[in-house]
Amino acid sequence: MWGFDLLLSKEIEESLEESHQPLEGREPKPVENVEKPREPFSLLLLGIDQRGKERGRSDTMIYTIVRPKDGAMLMVSIPRDADVEIVGRGKQDKITHAYAFGGPKMALETVEKLFDTKIDYYATINFEGFRNVIDAMGGIALPITEDLVNKDPNHEKFVVKGGQDLYNGQDALNYVRYREDAGGDMSRTERHQTFIQAMMDKATTVGQWGKVPELIEVMGSNFTTDLRPQEIISIGKSMLQAKQRTLYSHTLKGEGKIGRGGAWLFQVDEADLDKARGWIASWLDGSIPQRELPLPDQYVRQGQSDSPAA
Repeated sequence: MWGFDLLLSKEIEESLEESHQPLEGREPKPVENVEKPREPFSLLLLGIDQRGKERGRSDTMIYTIVRPKDGAMLMVSIPRDADVEIVGRGKQDKITHAYAFGGPKMALETVEKLFDTKIDYYATINFEGFRNVIDAMGGIALPITEDLVNKDPNHEKFVVKGGQDLYNGQDALNYVRYREDAGGDMSRTERHQTFIQAMMDKATTVGQWGKVPELIEVMGSNFTTDLRPQEIISIGKSMLQAKQRTLYSHTLKGEGKIGRGGAWLFQVDEADLDKARGWIASWLDGSIPQRELPLPDQYVRQGQSDSPAA
């Protein structure tokens, strides 16, 4: 239980207070039974590649459903160039621009309209800032089999060597930023998913428990959410105590096209979008047991709990 004692320490709660940023005009849904949360909830995860003082764009937008009692998560990724109506601007645009125009609130409300459902919470992760977090964890495992070479004169130049057991923070960040493969936006979205999963895998291993205070301090302002510190702690505890943690993920399907003003846009497939809406509705229904939940056909990840209390 010592790992959970760390999570419950006053130091951890105070560090998380710095990340607590409610959205103006929105009241987050209180987590039911905060001591032992069990009911499903939704969260919009925004991966921001922010450099310096700029707001940046949301390179990653993942509609996430967490089912604490099952230790299960569903993550539906939205390609950054998806052509959607931006709520608050009254016109179509790339969904990544919602964050640039109106921060997490506009991004959240735009995704709510896309999936026709309310979202309980949001969280932003600044990839630039997570370089130090990865180094503090001792690196993360990434499925890089060949060298990734960014050499286009319009892109940041770097090389990430393939075949390494672990990648440091800079290499992991470059993996996220790599842009020169044939898969384009879809491949980049999948790399972001893989990066986040690799971070979660490493962070939940027993060897990382003693580093919890350091990791949260390093994370600092690079993580923001409207979840309250005690809610984050309780949800983390419930997920880590689950006998098996399972992640199901899916990237919205569609096709690229040249759109307004010659801009490259991603046209979301309506049938696939409807399917994702169905998954979301079922996963948010706590009365449906995990074994009966509809599942995507992509990227099923399973892992046994290795927490000290499991």
